[in-house]
This record gives sequence, structure tokens and C-alpha cells, in this order.
Amino acid sequence: MNTVNAANTAEKNPTLVFIPCLSGAPWSVEQLAPYGEAPKRTLRLPEGINDIERYADHVENAIADLDDYVLVGDSFGANIALALATRRPQGLRALVLSGGFAANPIDSKPLKALAQVMGKAPGPLYRQLTLRAHAHRLASPFDGEGQVPWSEARSRELFLASTPAASYGARVSAIFTADYVDVLGQVQVPTLVLTPSHDVLIGENASKIMLAGIPDAREVVLPRTGHMFRFSHPATYAAAVKNFIAALPTTRQGADA
Repeated sequence: MNTVNAANTAEKNPTLVFIPCLSGAPWSVEQLAPYGEAPKRTLRLPEGINDIERYADHVENAIADLDDYVLVGDSFGANIALALATRRPQGLRALVLSGGFAANPIDSKPLKALAQVMGKAPGPLYRQLTLRAHAHRLASPFDGEGQVPWSEARSRELFLASTPAASYGARVSAIFTADYVDVLGQVQVPTLVLTPSHDVLIGENASKIMLAGIPDAREVVLPRTGHMFRFSHPATYAAAVKNFIAALPTTRQGADA
């Protein structure tokens, strides 16, 4: 009886694997705390890699010991999680994509050109120009209302502390070359598209594309949040993830097929 109960508990509690945003910084203790006793794992992104598939390789290797897990990818990390999910890895129970995209979400040619130039800016230009401009694009009017009041200054500090210029540029290049739109149908697990209500950086089309292409996808829009909602609203963000996971089937479907 104890063995059966333990097995059932394991089935109901997959490990939550948290994949970072463009900064590469793993989830903080503050961001993980709202998940309580749920099994969880976070990781830092490797430096200087300019290919989403190689990031997916890194994550896959880091969780090779897990046989039941949910990928939770934030922004750039959502693109990595999506790339891994299209491989239909054994053990994947579900997928959470927050502020994410299947392909480069920047539609404007001038903005694309500017992003490419900024991604290659060295030293002082990276710190003073690129990161200030990037932090401005990340901002929303609601960042100060969350459980952890956020600001453009805090976003810039995050990147200054966590993201070398070469890694920033490499990750921007990875965004420009990755395109999973035509393979979204290969994702065969329940998927939550978690969307902030205000997101200048990503825009509205990114979530629409994923919802249209992923067979079992549903969207939750968190009101009065912005692109940095993992940082500013960790409890609100976690509640949406936990509600999604609580509604999952108690046995994996699709991933083991």
C-alpha cells in the first residue's frame, strides 16, 4: 500500500524545471518560494551560445535523471523549453511558456536592425546603451504593483550582474535564427501559455501563434502585469502555474508514446 501511495504521489508531483530568461540567471529563492514543497529545479544558462537547439541540449542533459517533469520557460527560456518539447522527450508531463515566442517576435525591420547592432555593442556601450534600451522595452506600467516592486533600473541591474555582453549578443542572435512555428504540432503535452497583460517587447501575435499551433494549449492572461512578471509578481505567476499543474492528468500522455 505504501509503495502504491508513493507511486501515486510521484505521478501527481512532477519536478518543475525552471528555464531562465535572456539574462541567463536562474530562478531566485524568492521566485521559487511560492511553489512550496513541490519538487523543483532551476539552472543557469551557459554562456556565449548562439543557437536555441544547443540551449535545449544543455537543459536536456541537465535533467536527464528526471522521469516526470514540467518545463517552465520564461521569455527566452520559453523558446528553449519549446525547442525541447518539440523533441517529445520521455518524461515531459507538461509545458509552461511565459512571455514566450515560437519565432523572433520583432516584426519591425528597423527594430530588428537596431537589436542586431545593440547586441554586438561592447563594454561601455553595452552597459550604458544596450541595457538601458533593453530595460525600457521590458518595462510596463504595472511593474511597481507586484509582490516585488520592479523597475527599469532593476532590470538593468539584473543583466549587469548576470549577463556578459558576449552572451547577450549570442542570445539575441539565437532569437533571430530560431523558428519553431512549423513544428508546434510536435508538442504533444498540455501547454500553458502564460501571458502578461502588457508586453511591448513580445507583443500579442506571439501567444496567438503558439495557441494556434500547439494542439493542447490554453492561455492565461495575468491582469496588470508586464513582461517581467516572473520578477515583479512571483506569487501571482506561481499561482497560475500551480493551478495549471493541479488540473493535469495524473498520468503522462503523449510524451512516452
